[in-house]
Amino acid sequence: MSAPADPAAARAHLTDVLVRTGGEDRSAMAELYNLTAAKLFGICLRICGERQAAEDVLQEVYLTIWKRAGGYEPGRASPISWLATIARNRAIDWRRAQRTRPATPIDDAPDIADDRPLASESMIVNDEGRRLHLCLDALEDRQRVAIRTAFFEGATYAELADRQGVPLGTMKSWVRRGLQRLKECVSDDG
Repeated sequence: MSAPADPAAARAHLTDVLVRTGGEDRSAMAELYNLTAAKLFGICLRICGERQAAEDVLQEVYLTIWKRAGGYEPGRASPISWLATIARNRAIDWRRAQRTRPATPIDDAPDIADDRPLASESMIVNDEGRRLHLCLDALEDRQRVAIRTAFFEGATYAELADRQGVPLGTMKSWVRRGLQRLKECVSDDG
């Protein structure tokens, strides 16, 4: 079954599939995989930088989703955000375990065929995503860049500090303060 074209309907459908997966519905898990595998693989590949590693990490991602889907709370996060966070965290864990060079720049990453919109584009369509992006844009440049780089590229505090040429403690403070301001901004607007 394909996802509805309307972003709100697609989100509702994905939420329903994720909730059913939490109830240990194997057919829902298969549908969840079909709906999200390309996007989650893209996240893993961007962070891992190696196709085989990204495939291995993606397998771990879906095992984690199967185990944790029962704890998903639809009112707290969009389903794609919840799933993307799991993929991102697993990929970062893999990178840390490998102690390898930073991921391949996104411009050098191989193209992945997927005619559906990117998760980031889908987020912008809904109110929650627009509010988040407005709040991100309101942050100081150094905080915004650090938070976006950490989330979308999977960079660690040490990598961020090295890229910006600042001490590790300074980078941690920038990110912590930025996330705190972001949380306040999203809460105030909601």
